[in-house]
Amino acid sequence: MKTVEPIDRLDGLLAEDAFHRRHIGPSTDSQQGMLAALGLDSLHELVAQTVPAGILRDDLLALPDPLDEPAALAHLRQLAQKNQVWRSYIGAGYYGTHTPQPIVRNVLENPGWYTAYTPYQAEVAQGRLEALMNFQQVVVDLTGLPTANASLLDEATAAAEAMGVFLRARKSASAQRYLVDAEVHPQVIAVLRSRARWMGITIEVTDLTQPSGAGDLSNVFGAHVQTPTTRGRLVDFSFLANQLHAQGARLAIGTDLLALLCTKSPGQMGADAALGSAQRFGVPMGFGGPHAAFLSVRADLVRSMPGRIIGVSVDAHGQPAYRMALQTREQHIRRDKATSNICTAQALLANMAGFYAVYHGPEGLSRIALRVNVFARLLAREAGLPVLSPTFFDTVVFDTQGQKDAILARAQSRQINLRAYPGSTHLSVSLDETVTLEDLCDLLWVFSEKTVAPQSLRGLQMASLPESIPAALTRTEPVLTHPVFHQYRSETEFVRYLKRLENKDISLVHSMIPLGSCTMKLNAASEMAPVSWPEFAALHPYVPADQSRGYAEMLQALRDWLVEITGFAEVSFQPNSGAQGEYAGIMAIRLYQAAQGEGHRDVCLIPASAHGTNPATAQMMGLKIVVVACDQNGNIDLNDLSAKIAEHGPRLSALMVTYPSTHGVFEAEIREICAQVHAVGGQVYMDGANLNAQAGLTQPGQIGADVCHMNLHKTFCIPHGGGGPGMGPIAVAAHLAPYLNVDPFTSPDAANSVSAAPVGSALITTISYMYIRMMGASGIRKATEVAILNANYLAHRLKDYFPILYTGAQGRVAHECILDLRGLKAELGVTAEDVAKRLMDYGFHAPTLSFPVADTLMVEPTESESKAELDRFCEAMIAIAQEIEKIRSGVYDRIDNPVKNAPHTSRELAADWSHAYSRDEAVFPLPWVRAAKFWPSVKRIDNAAGDRTLVCTCPPIASYAEQS
Repeated sequence: MKTVEPIDRLDGLLAEDAFHRRHIGPSTDSQQGMLAALGLDSLHELVAQTVPAGILRDDLLALPDPLDEPAALAHLRQLAQKNQVWRSYIGAGYYGTHTPQPIVRNVLENPGWYTAYTPYQAEVAQGRLEALMNFQQVVVDLTGLPTANASLLDEATAAAEAMGVFLRARKSASAQRYLVDAEVHPQVIAVLRSRARWMGITIEVTDLTQPSGAGDLSNVFGAHVQTPTTRGRLVDFSFLANQLHAQGARLAIGTDLLALLCTKSPGQMGADAALGSAQRFGVPMGFGGPHAAFLSVRADLVRSMPGRIIGVSVDAHGQPAYRMALQTREQHIRRDKATSNICTAQALLANMAGFYAVYHGPEGLSRIALRVNVFARLLAREAGLPVLSPTFFDTVVFDTQGQKDAILARAQSRQINLRAYPGSTHLSVSLDETVTLEDLCDLLWVFSEKTVAPQSLRGLQMASLPESIPAALTRTEPVLTHPVFHQYRSETEFVRYLKRLENKDISLVHSMIPLGSCTMKLNAASEMAPVSWPEFAALHPYVPADQSRGYAEMLQALRDWLVEITGFAEVSFQPNSGAQGEYAGIMAIRLYQAAQGEGHRDVCLIPASAHGTNPATAQMMGLKIVVVACDQNGNIDLNDLSAKIAEHGPRLSALMVTYPSTHGVFEAEIREICAQVHAVGGQVYMDGANLNAQAGLTQPGQIGADVCHMNLHKTFCIPHGGGGPGMGPIAVAAHLAPYLNVDPFTSPDAANSVSAAPVGSALITTISYMYIRMMGASGIRKATEVAILNANYLAHRLKDYFPILYTGAQGRVAHECILDLRGLKAELGVTAEDVAKRLMDYGFHAPTLSFPVADTLMVEPTESESKAELDRFCEAMIAIAQEIEKIRSGVYDRIDNPVKNAPHTSRELAADWSHAYSRDEAVFPLPWVRAAKFWPSVKRIDNAAGDRTLVCTCPPIASYAEQS
């Protein structure tokens, strides 16, 4: 045991950098041991062999000195207290809500839920998949359409995705007009305009609430409307659906899940798609996000639908099992022909919304919805002002008749935010589940100066209030009839249900998740804590600026730090995923080029090794994709690049490049590559997926890029949430700064917005703020160095068992490496997928499978994993290699062996055993597995069977067992 060294100076007792040692997994001694295994003396020596000298910086970043965890939390608390949490009745798609405490403590604040990855390996993700199926069931039931996806990023981008679905489904290529009702939320119109500009779509905003509003429907392929509208009106759009369908066009309806407990569903109106935000189902406003959007469609549109769909199939023993359906639509497979560039969804928030419905059940949800509507009706009757629309659910718009300023002054005196409509005498109030009788009385005083005692309202006969939902618009369809929404009424049963689901999933609380290009590092508790603070969580995104000063200061500091880390001039926080960051970056390039009179530039060069989101994004931005070949070492083929630049130079808009490359290597010629593109007037977009190998050692701006997105859910510690949330701000050079995203709410006509909120998913930026504030410049550099060390150590230990596909000029990898399994299939029938599934029996989630090269595994250990955990993973991989050798030597049968039959379940272990290998070999392949066994809950899942018969709602599991 190492002895504690004496401390001679006071600063040795202060330990401001103590967080480094908690975030970085290997101790100093372990780092030296790993370096010795590599034949090196220092991290400096390793980095010099890995990062090209021409881009490596010697000095530290100019960041504040690190704070320890208590000091950093106290510092951020001071900023939080500069936010003012008023009662916000602004509405416009954002509402106060109560997150049930069992969901707060057992899901939102539980690393078993928030540190898991996207459920690509379904056998160890059955809990999350069931939870997401619940979410889909809620959306299907309430919207009245048969298929829903497992969430999108926000309501505005969901509207844009629906428009894309309709465009792909149009019958005539000449149909390019898209109608949008004038009472759609401004931020939705803004994102629709932005997306349409580059897709060749003409947006026409008009009054679609009247039968004559649509006018001439020639060359119209679809329309987007909303009910309740942004002004609260309830409209039956059945007439519009009929008009559009007669012309072969489609209708999307933006809607509200809580309102749908009381009102006619979009499906009954004839909608082809329904969409909106599930935020008010128990997810805090968070100054704009993250929230789970939803999208449901008619059956004929399912295979054009973007985002993840959770479906049901069967496992190898015929048992029902959940999995992600129709993955062949996704960008990593279809690239520029994908349904969307979406990579991150909002799984954690969708799970919370689904659990909110499970917690309350249909009775509880209906009671909440009715109370909101009754309060709105009472306010409308008693306020003493004309109401613009007699039909509404929760939002009442008043004509203030010259009293607007006085009403706003009274509201301010009670710390109440209302929505004012510029250029008119109108004010609106949107009520939600948090409104109490006391709040209602305050609102009555604000609008009418009446003083009403809350107690006097308790005996109100609801029948005395005028109805605001006409009989023709009243909900008649049953909702949430599945048993899951009726079984867990007591908190005891509800919490046990949450725990049963959690126990089915591998997350970072179990073991290292070694996914290449995903950076599954520590999400420290001290980083996560501020997410639950009401000063950050309870703010509406459109509050006056003086109520969000704490956010402003925090974001300005985070902006300054990211500018320093990237070497760029400015940052936009609006993109709420990495794919959105790509989109915003290419949009900035295209807007800049158009302003220079070079809008004709429409070619995007993309290396063959690039992330699938890159070509999908370029295609969505109206660019022609030209693929650049890679050489035998995995680097960009410079000869092919030069040829493509020569061919397309005058039309070249951008090169999209990932650095280090997706092959896990720092390409030495990166500056030359950037210079060639710039020489012909093109711009360089750098994909920030691998920024964890750059931070503190080099900078995208120094390398020669013009724009880079940053996955805050990778390098900067926002957790992956079981498949989202993500956050993908972009940093740009000075010449692109004027073309960054604008506020979608106040500038709906600017066509330069990529998400619904001005700062995207603002709430979770607090996590990255805490990470940088506690790490400081020295910690961030050390983290990058150790990420490179861990990857090289792992590659060194495994290279004799699974060849490393690509390395740099001096035999080093960056922060990840690719294990080559390509020869095993032809020789032994063993695939990389077999190895991935076998790792589950050892308690590990698989590395990234068959990307960027088919039949390989891409491994990224991150800096947060200890040497002991790296060794444990290596021991598992070596043991699997030895099992493969037993297949080669004939000890194991080529079909009946533990690799091909993996994973093995407890149910299988307890049944009659018919395999030629033993139970111990199957489930306890190494001694330490027995000590903390993770049991996959199902056998290998048949994905093809599930796609043939797509079931994406909550079936009675018993019925599937009967079919098997």
